[in-house]
Amino acid sequence: MLSVFRRARKSLGQMLLVLGAVVLSGCVATGPGTAPQAARGGSVQVALLIPSGSGQSQDELFGQNLENAARLAMADLSGVNIDLRVYRTGGSPAQASALAKQAVDEGAQVILGPFYSEEANAAGVAVANSGVNVLAFSNNAAIAGGNVFVLGQTFDNTAKRLARFAVRNGKSKILIVHDRNVAGEVGKAAIERGVSAAGGSVVGVTSYEFSQNGIVQAASGIVSTAKSSGATALFLTADTAGALPLLSQLLVENGIDRTTTQFIGLTRWDIPPATLSLPGVQGGWFAMPDPGLSAQFRARYESAYGSQPSPVAALAYDGIAAIGALANRAQDGAPLSKGDLTQSAGFAGVSGIFRLLPNGTNERGLAVATIRTNQVVVIDAAPRSFGGAGF
Repeated sequence: MLSVFRRARKSLGQMLLVLGAVVLSGCVATGPGTAPQAARGGSVQVALLIPSGSGQSQDELFGQNLENAARLAMADLSGVNIDLRVYRTGGSPAQASALAKQAVDEGAQVILGPFYSEEANAAGVAVANSGVNVLAFSNNAAIAGGNVFVLGQTFDNTAKRLARFAVRNGKSKILIVHDRNVAGEVGKAAIERGVSAAGGSVVGVTSYEFSQNGIVQAASGIVSTAKSSGATALFLTADTAGALPLLSQLLVENGIDRTTTQFIGLTRWDIPPATLSLPGVQGGWFAMPDPGLSAQFRARYESAYGSQPSPVAALAYDGIAAIGALANRAQDGAPLSKGDLTQSAGFAGVSGIFRLLPNGTNERGLAVATIRTNQVVVIDAAPRSFGGAGF
């Protein structure tokens, strides 16, 4: 699991993935297992900022995966010249700031990365007066805005998708259950907004200390609150690398009625695969990109590089392909404009549709999935257009 709210590795939000962009209005039809093609023509200089160079193995892995995926996307573009220049930040905001300035001085028309949210914020500030936009590998909406866009799937996007599905399916009375930490508070707020937008009601909010003992102490009270509030669903911020395995088990053991009370997860419940065998997550709902399309990307990456990609790799592919689709608009070395990046038509990716929003966040087409007998089952397919079901 991976969250980039901060550089620490403890996760409270899996970055979900959308890959291989083309402009929706100019989408080229492709067959199974093939990459979409960008609009022909154009050249653009791209600065790729990756976390390699810190001396930490995880940063090296992420950095290599991001660069590999970016080059794979470049190879899939038709008639587009991407001048990719790679800068290694070591995960340092100060280094990211300096390298962003250097990249712009060297002619970068758009910056792809950095990886951690503090880096992305620093890079955005450093080049704010240049007209160059930053497409960050982050899901932290707090850093979005101005010239900084986040490519990672945000909590708001997930919460809205799941809340709409829940309300349509008779689970409109929501009890929010969140970790008592920064990411948990951010997730709680996103769920509140999502439920309100969907026409549902938040019947209560409860939390637990982010520790094993805190979860144990809180479980019975959460179940009591669920029963007394009349909640038809518990919307959990917990993730599989944190509280979810223990919390879901204890809620069941303390008597939550799974026949009337639906578990909904703000994060991916299928990563790592071992999570699928946990009794407490069976029947839970969560959001994910189109699994078939995502599998195509993983297969193509493995064919090219001989190993499975980290989940973060898809964000680099996504960014390069979107940039490629707009390359013919980057005239005479000028930066890709905010207007181009935020066109309402958005982009079609190998994992689904997405668009960047003027406020620096994004919208992505997501499927709703559940876990049945230790298997992921899609129960509401990802939308294929922004006017379709799911939006």
